[in-house]
Amino acid sequence: MPRRVNAGSIVTIATTLIATTATLQAVVGPAAATASGQAAATSCDTAATGFMPVLQIDLPERAGYLNKTPPYSLDRTAEIGSNFDRVGYCVELNGPDGPQWVWTAMEPFSTEATRIGLPTRPGELVRQRVGDLDVQSNVPNVTNGTGQTGYLEMWPNQYQESASTQVANASPITFDVDDNPTSPLGYGSFQVSQIGPTRPSSLAAKQVFAINTFAESDNSTLSLGIGTNPGGQPDWTFANNANRYSQRRFTAYVRTAVVALTESPQDRQLIPRDANSGSTVPVAGRVTDPRVRRVQLRVTSNGRTETFTSSSSSFRFTPRIKAGLQEYTFELRATGPGFDRVVARREGVVSGDVYVVQGQSNAEAAKFNGAANTEESPYLRSYGSPTSDGTISGADRVWHYATGDVTNQSGSIGQWAIRMGRRIVDTYKVPVALVNGAHGGQPINFFQRNDANPNDLNTNYGRLRQRLTAAGVINQVRGVLWYQGESDNDNAPVHLAGFNTLLQDWRADFGSAISGGSRYYVYQVRTSPCGNTTAMSLREAQRELGDTAGVTVLSTNGLSGHDGCHYAYLGGYRDMGDHTFAVLARDLYGGTSVGVAPPNPSRVSASGSQLVVQLRSTDALTVDAGAAADFRVDGAAVAVSSVAYQAGGKLVLTLSGPAAGVTALTYQGHNGAGPWVSNATGTGLLAFTLPVT
Repeated sequence: MPRRVNAGSIVTIATTLIATTATLQAVVGPAAATASGQAAATSCDTAATGFMPVLQIDLPERAGYLNKTPPYSLDRTAEIGSNFDRVGYCVELNGPDGPQWVWTAMEPFSTEATRIGLPTRPGELVRQRVGDLDVQSNVPNVTNGTGQTGYLEMWPNQYQESASTQVANASPITFDVDDNPTSPLGYGSFQVSQIGPTRPSSLAAKQVFAINTFAESDNSTLSLGIGTNPGGQPDWTFANNANRYSQRRFTAYVRTAVVALTESPQDRQLIPRDANSGSTVPVAGRVTDPRVRRVQLRVTSNGRTETFTSSSSSFRFTPRIKAGLQEYTFELRATGPGFDRVVARREGVVSGDVYVVQGQSNAEAAKFNGAANTEESPYLRSYGSPTSDGTISGADRVWHYATGDVTNQSGSIGQWAIRMGRRIVDTYKVPVALVNGAHGGQPINFFQRNDANPNDLNTNYGRLRQRLTAAGVINQVRGVLWYQGESDNDNAPVHLAGFNTLLQDWRADFGSAISGGSRYYVYQVRTSPCGNTTAMSLREAQRELGDTAGVTVLSTNGLSGHDGCHYAYLGGYRDMGDHTFAVLARDLYGGTSVGVAPPNPSRVSASGSQLVVQLRSTDALTVDAGAAADFRVDGAAVAVSSVAYQAGGKLVLTLSGPAAGVTALTYQGHNGAGPWVSNATGTGLLAFTLPVT
C-alpha cells in the first residue's frame, strides 16, 4: 500500500482567496536573490514571467523528509507570507530521455506560502480540483494550454488505489490521479494532474508531474516523473527511479497579490438559499497595489453576466444568485493604466438546500450490491470527508461533488442519500448539499458531543460539526436524517438516553423547526442487533420518538433487498431514498401527503376473534398474502391467521381463536424479502408493540 502527503490541517481552503496584511514589492523576475538563497535559472523562466520563485531544491536520489523541512536552497516563504494570488511549479529532470521540464500554475490551495512546498508533516494534505490550470512542457504526453482543470494530491501519508470518484475515468485499482490517503504517515505524494472539467468526462485524466516517496523515514529512493508513467503505476508510485536522472530540480513560485480578499465563495460551493429562493454571495476586499485603479466583479450564469465595479481602495459587492439548476462563475479583475489581471475566479457556485446524514453503517449506505453512480449530478454537492481520521478530516476543507458508492472519502454521502438528493434536484430543480458523518458499527455513545470542546476532531460529532461550520452551513441545515440502533443491541434505555442528548445538542447547533432551523428524521431500524427482528424494545422506543421527541419517524420495513443487516441498491437503498424523498417533499417542498407517511398504529382493540389496529392515517394500504406471520400476540394461546385492510385506516386481524385474554400485539417485520403491509409509496408498516384494549 503506497503513501501520500497530508498538506497540513488546512483550515482555510485552497480555493478561498488570500487575505494579506502588507503589500510586497512589485513582482520580480524568477532569478531574484534573497538572504535565504539565490534561485537558479530554470527551463520555466519564460513561462513563469510575472511570478517569483519562493522555494527551490535539487532533489536527492533518496530522501527522508518526514516531519522535517526539506533543505531548500531558496526559501522566501517567510517574506511572502500570504500575499499571493497564484501558485506555480517547475519540475526539471535530465535523464535517458534528455532534458524534460514542465511548468504549471493554478489558483492557490493554501493561504500560506509555507504550505506550497513538499508536504512533510501530519495534516499537510491537499486533495481537490483546481480551476484555471496552465501547463507548458516539452514532454509529449502532457497537454499544453491554459484554463484547464487540475487535480491535486499532496500529502506525507501512505495511500491506497481506491478512488474517491471525484475524477472521471480514474481507476480504483491502480495508483493514478485519484487515490485515497490513509492514516499512516511515511511515503509522500506531490502530484498535479490534468482532468476533465465535468463528471462524467470524455477526457482521460493524466499526470502533469509527480514527486513521491519523499516522506519516508528510511531515505528511500524517490519516485518521480513528468507526464503519465508509460509503464508501471500511472502516477509513478513505486517507480523508485530518481537514480535515472542527473538533474531533479523542483521550484515553487507565487504571483504577488494586488488585491486582498476578505470574502469570496469557493469553487463548487453550495450556499444555502434564503426565503427568496436565492442567496447573496459577498465578494469583498481591498486593493494592495498602487497600479490598481479599479476592481470589477463579473458574475456569469447561462450566458448572462452581471457586472459590479468599484474604484475605492476597499470594496464589497453583494450579488444575488438564484436557487435553480444553474452554476455561477465569479471573476474578479483588477485594472489600471497598463495593468489588467484576473485576481480571482470561482466556478460552479450554486444556491440550494443542505441536509445532514448521520448514524452507523446504514447511514453510510455503502455499495453492498448494485451501484448508485447513475444518481450523481453536478447539482449534488458535499463538503469535506466523513473519514474517522481527525487529521485527514481537518485538512479536507473544500467542496466536492457528492458520490454514493464509496465511503469515507471526499464527497462520500451514501447510496440512499444520493438517490434522495437526485429526486429533489430533478423534481424541484434545486441543488442539494448532503454532508454525511456516519460511522459503521458504532453504539449511540460514539456519536455524542464533547461539550467541553464541541469541535473536537477526535470525536465523530466534532468532525461533523467542524465540516458544517467551515462550509458555512451549520445554522442552515434543512433536515437531519438519522439511522442508528443496530449496535445498541435492543437496549432501549441506553439508546433513548443517548439519542435525546444528541437531539438536544443538534437543536442547539442546527436549530429546531420551530425556530426556523432543522427538521429531524429518525429511521426505525430493521433489526437490533443485526439479523434479529424478534427483539422489539429499541424499535418500539424509536417509534414512540415521533410522539415524545418531536421527530419524524421513517420506516425500513417494505424493503425486500435486505441481507439481515444492510441493503442492496435495488429493493433497498434506492427505495429507501425514494421513501425519504416523499417525506421531505411533503414536509419541505409542498409535495403530496397521500400515501407518504409510514403506516403507524395508534391503538389496538379486541372484538370476538379479531383485533383491530387503528392507524394514524387513512391512506389505503396493501396487505401481501402471508403478512400475518409477522404479527405476534401476547396473553393468549392464539395466532394471527389473516390480515386485511379496512377503509378508515384500519387493519383487521383475524385470530385462530377468541381474543379474550390477549394483552398485547406486536408487529415485528422480518429479515430479507417477503410479504409486507405497505402504503402507496411502498413504505412498510412500522414495527410496534401495543397493549390491546
